Amino acid sequence: MYRGFLTVIILVGTSFGLIAQSSSKNMPSASQIIRGKVIDFVSEQPVVGASITVLNAKKGTETNADGSFLFEKMPTGRYQVQVSSVGYESQIIAEILLESGKEMVLEVKLHPTSNQLAEAVVRATSANLSGAVTSIQNITTEQIFRYPGTYLDPARLATAYAGVANSNDQANGMVIRGNSPNGMQWRLEGVEIVNPNHLSNAGTFSDRVTQNSGGVNILSAQLLGNMNFLTGAFPAEYGNALSGVMDMRLRKGNDKKHEFTAQAGLIGIDLAAEGPIGNNGASYLVNYRYSFTGLLATMGVKFGGEDIRFQDLAFNLNFPTKKAGTFMLFGMGGLSSNVFEAQRDTTQWEVQKDGFDIYYKNRMGAAGLSHSLNIGKKLLWKTVIAASGLKNTREGYVLSKVNFQRFLIQADSSIRAKASVTTNLTYKFNEFANLKVGVFVTRQYDELFARSADKRANGAAEGLIIQPYANLHLNLLSKLSANVGLHYLNYTFNQTKSVEPRFSVQYQLSNNQSLSFAYGLHSQLQQPEIYFALATQNSAFLGNATLDVSKSRHYVLSHQYSFKKGSYFKTELFYQQLFNIPSASMNPTFSTLNLVEDFTPEPLQNSGTGRNYGLELTYQQYLINGFYALTNATLYNATYKNNDGVERNSRFNGKHIFNLTIGKEWVRSKSGMPPNRTFGTSIRVIWLGGFYEREVNEQASIDNKRLIYRNADAFTVKQPDYFRPDFRIYMKKSKEKYSRTLALDIQNIANYQNVSYSYYDILQNKIVRQYQMGLIPILSYRWEF
Repeated sequence: MYRGFLTVIILVGTSFGLIAQSSSKNMPSASQIIRGKVIDFVSEQPVVGASITVLNAKKGTETNADGSFLFEKMPTGRYQVQVSSVGYESQIIAEILLESGKEMVLEVKLHPTSNQLAEAVVRATSANLSGAVTSIQNITTEQIFRYPGTYLDPARLATAYAGVANSNDQANGMVIRGNSPNGMQWRLEGVEIVNPNHLSNAGTFSDRVTQNSGGVNILSAQLLGNMNFLTGAFPAEYGNALSGVMDMRLRKGNDKKHEFTAQAGLIGIDLAAEGPIGNNGASYLVNYRYSFTGLLATMGVKFGGEDIRFQDLAFNLNFPTKKAGTFMLFGMGGLSSNVFEAQRDTTQWEVQKDGFDIYYKNRMGAAGLSHSLNIGKKLLWKTVIAASGLKNTREGYVLSKVNFQRFLIQADSSIRAKASVTTNLTYKFNEFANLKVGVFVTRQYDELFARSADKRANGAAEGLIIQPYANLHLNLLSKLSANVGLHYLNYTFNQTKSVEPRFSVQYQLSNNQSLSFAYGLHSQLQQPEIYFALATQNSAFLGNATLDVSKSRHYVLSHQYSFKKGSYFKTELFYQQLFNIPSASMNPTFSTLNLVEDFTPEPLQNSGTGRNYGLELTYQQYLINGFYALTNATLYNATYKNNDGVERNSRFNGKHIFNLTIGKEWVRSKSGMPPNRTFGTSIRVIWLGGFYEREVNEQASIDNKRLIYRNADAFTVKQPDYFRPDFRIYMKKSKEKYSRTLALDIQNIANYQNVSYSYYDILQNKIVRQYQMGLIPILSYRWEF
């Protein structure tokens, strides 16, 4: 492996050299446009006369009557743009990357404020969520491309932030503050959607599908805009989630000129196009991707012995009008499959899986129409109509060693469909108060069939999920603001209901530091496997369809100190009180807090509880003057308790999370020419406390020739700590009409062996430890024109 890795390094180095030498001294200098629009954060009305300054270019301008601004013939490179206006909080948008192949189009939302003396707030992107003062991260597409080990996936980038751990290297499941990945929610354009990931069985012990994770996100990073990632005490508009929310937004296509992007790498081949539709400001953006492993599979080459394929298509059409508001039509769809077929030469079988044929298929799609309309100067009306659907099928066959006859021992099929309408009104009373009220109405359909040797689940459910909400934002004093909100959830299928108050307050201690507190009661519906689990011994038991929602009270105390050169230090204390958790009276160690893809064929009741609490420390330096850093440490404890009153470690109680990401860029040019080449490198180090797993009863497993756990000792075996360094090196080169990026991303460059799980292997007749992914080099080439 290391010899092959060395060969890759040599080839990459040669490629960097060739690209670097391809420039000509007579080539015109590369430049591009920075333009955009400044709007009021609450009403989204244009802010006229706002001051726009490109700090590291010493250029300035003001917004015109429609809030727009323009800087022409800007040399390519990194910029910081400061935006300020009377009556609004000043912002500095850092980490702006201007390349010759693509215009930089910004949408800046300014917060009304009565504290004009406060220092400008430095952000990677303009904030776009009201009511959130703690536990929120703004994720940009540029960060997804720049940070190491992301697979160009926002969920994998999210694990670089405090309190978040990856559940397994093969998947993008997010363990947030000790909660199961099942506790989080995916949104697209503000609406909850089905699992938007390819290969949703990736990284699981049983190879069954998960509800919220997969191998890679179906939405290519080429289409993603600025996203909100929430990890606790959510604002009132968020419901049906216990641990976190990934609120994905699509960027608008360029409405002035046609632009194209082509990218090739281990993830796949990406082709994107965008540009104007007519001359009225309408635009299109479309991207198609086909997996690299799929291309290999067509040539008979398998990845880790498996035929892995996926492809996806996504689009965003934007239509502004003069009087009827702005309409946006968006959609995404993906197909993925994973086939493992046993070799028919039994002498090649080494582990239990080698004697199986496994077939998995996944189909996902989502589409929607959004409308935004300003009614007068103070009222904003937004509506989204969206539908999403997901179908998974999986079959597992065991082969006879005698005649290779196949026996179906595992069969899974699931369908989930959501049709949603959401509408909200935001009214700006003045700079001191605004009110947002809205409602989500979702018709959800679930159908599930799952069968294995020891358990099965079978059922269907259809009902409305009705979620009205309201949030009042108040600037009480020049340095004190508050949010008071309420969320309500009603699921008509089993008539479960939840009334959920939300509250947050923020006090500006000085011009560069603030203290915030947030509280929220949150709830989440159960997974279909829990509702439809059937006992194999007791035919009178018809499942757990009447279970109530799980609930959690979130408390967060946050302090942030901002430094003058684009960095900050944040401290957050969090406490989560979980209750109404499904547990089994006949098995006191079972709790849905420990599940990912599995279920239990037992009667359940909402009698379990849990506690997650901890401390998060974060230091972030935005990319300014060629250097950036993101480092954080989380100390936490996650436990659960059932009817027997014993407090146990939860499965995801790793105790600690440590992340260090640092990067450096160097700008180079030919003599006498403006800079047009950027070299960059970054490294990320991840150190996690090992999760807990159930203890295998080795002797009983050997005697019975199947995996048997010691249920009384559930989650008492702590895995070794997880350690992984990732490395990235890249070169960007801009010419007059196009730009190129060549990058090498190496996950787990130390090839460290991290434990995944332990199981009884019937072929080896012993307990076997399964490890996560080792060293993976990912070479990519990107061309924008």
